Amino acid sequence: MRVGVLAYEGCLAAEIFVFTDLLLIANRVADGAPADPFEVSVIAASGTPVVAAGGFSLGVQEGHHDIDHLVVPGFDLVPSEDPTTRLSLWDREIELIRACEARGVRVSSVCVGAYLLGEAGLLDGRRCTTSWLYGADLASRYPGATVRTDSLIVQDAGVTTTAAFTAALDLATALVREHLGDNIARTTARITLAPENRTSQSPYIVDSMLPVNHTQFADDVGSWLVERMAEPYDLNLLSDAFHLSTRTMLRKFKDETGESPRSYLQRARIRKAKRLLESTDWSLGKILGHIGYQDPGTFRRLFTDRVGISPADYRKRFRKGGAG
Repeated sequence: MRVGVLAYEGCLAAEIFVFTDLLLIANRVADGAPADPFEVSVIAASGTPVVAAGGFSLGVQEGHHDIDHLVVPGFDLVPSEDPTTRLSLWDREIELIRACEARGVRVSSVCVGAYLLGEAGLLDGRRCTTSWLYGADLASRYPGATVRTDSLIVQDAGVTTTAAFTAALDLATALVREHLGDNIARTTARITLAPENRTSQSPYIVDSMLPVNHTQFADDVGSWLVERMAEPYDLNLLSDAFHLSTRTMLRKFKDETGESPRSYLQRARIRKAKRLLESTDWSLGKILGHIGYQDPGTFRRLFTDRVGISPADYRKRFRKGGAG
């Protein structure tokens, strides 16, 4: 399989070489084949050297037609930054992506490389993902796309998008599994310590870092709910505190946040539970009392639905703040 990884000004070099090196190792693991299963090259829209983020110069081949799969890495992007200006600098790269897809070449992106796919029109009518930090902006910028921010990898009609940075490993591992089978993929993952079974980025989401557009009213209601997190949710009490009817409270809060006060409180409770699971030895019962849940079964179900793994597994993976 001929794989071309697209280098461009300002791209993240690690997302290129993590991907290419894992495929190199997969070729070694699959030793005995008449030829390397993966023929990998770093290409560009022109043959001139590319300066990646951080000022590192990359030697590249000029983009050509002899590839089966094009991979687009992400670029250095601050969450508060509007990527419009930089996207306008990559017209040649975007055209190359569009031309590859039109020829039937499979196209994949890592992290915010999805923006370049969006500019090329490849996200329209497709499901996709990117880093959880940028999911809302990607969905707003490309309304024809269905953005699944909790997913680690999304494949839809020949286009694959992935989550942040190290998802380049997951993408490469998935490619090895698809073309060489489970045994080669598993051996390659274990040699490189690459994650084998990640399916969701939900455990990594830090809700406090997500962009919000709340008004003062929504912020005040949210603060009121969080301050009384350990108490049972009471819509009547909440509405009375803000001198509103329950109907007006529900309508106004949803208009300004897109969710109900109960949903907001559930997210805050799960967020607090994640921090306590990471940083304390508290029993599950003590955590439940602290965040206002009485039924362990209900909490486990809500936590697993929102985070993607059970509270016990989350504690094992993120104990003391360290990812496993």
